[in-house]
Amino acid sequence: MNKTYVSDLLQYLDSVAPFRLQESYDNSGLLTGSTRNEITGVMTSLDMTEEVIDEAIELNCNVVVAHHPIIFTGLKQVTGKTYVERIVIKAIKNDINLIAIHTNLDNVLQSGVNERIAKQLGLEELTILSPKLGENIGIGAGIIGNIPEALDTEQLLKLIKTKLQCSAIKYTHSYHDKYMRIAICGGSGSFLLDSAKHQKADCFITSDFKYHEFFDAENEIMICDIGHYETEQFTANLLQELIQEKFSTFAAHCTKAITNPVNYYF
Repeated sequence: MNKTYVSDLLQYLDSVAPFRLQESYDNSGLLTGSTRNEITGVMTSLDMTEEVIDEAIELNCNVVVAHHPIIFTGLKQVTGKTYVERIVIKAIKNDINLIAIHTNLDNVLQSGVNERIAKQLGLEELTILSPKLGENIGIGAGIIGNIPEALDTEQLLKLIKTKLQCSAIKYTHSYHDKYMRIAICGGSGSFLLDSAKHQKADCFITSDFKYHEFFDAENEIMICDIGHYETEQFTANLLQELIQEKFSTFAAHCTKAITNPVNYYF
């Protein structure tokens, strides 16, 4: 029977979203484990949490592939004092290989985080919102596309709330009567507001806008902040589908855990 190793999985993930495309501050790649380990199963998730690790152990998955890296800045000690340290300890004690595929998956158009969000909304004619200099077409931050039929404000907000499964939307008013051109950035996207304006987006869907940053809309564009988890929640399914389609020597499971640390009271 053929065997698949962590190195094979990393090579495939690199073909989907090259790790060299991750931002300088990022920490994508193999975080714990070894490229020489044989894969018994893979768990995909948005975040690496203790609950996800426990679920992986229960399903005999010795690899967790998540969008967000649990080790983001340098660890000076691993004593179990923080949730990061506890997750790293649990992963190592149970021979779990942790792989993060973060901003490199944000920076590709095809099979990337933002394309999945755009498909949820039914957008067409997709292009990169802010192309990376010196890279091929289809590489860069964010995405922009068009809704098949123009919508008014209430119709657009209902579409976003339904298709992106968000509990609440923080948004700005604009002078647009109809919305058709939509910009998207999964996760924290305020840095792309000027790009969204430059590309004549009617609406910019993202998360983590600060209070004063909402004023920067200048009535030129509607900002819709739907929450960090909410923009990226479909990434776990995306990763599971990609991995399961490529490999037949092990099962790929999408976590059932809701890893969003934010709750809403209505």
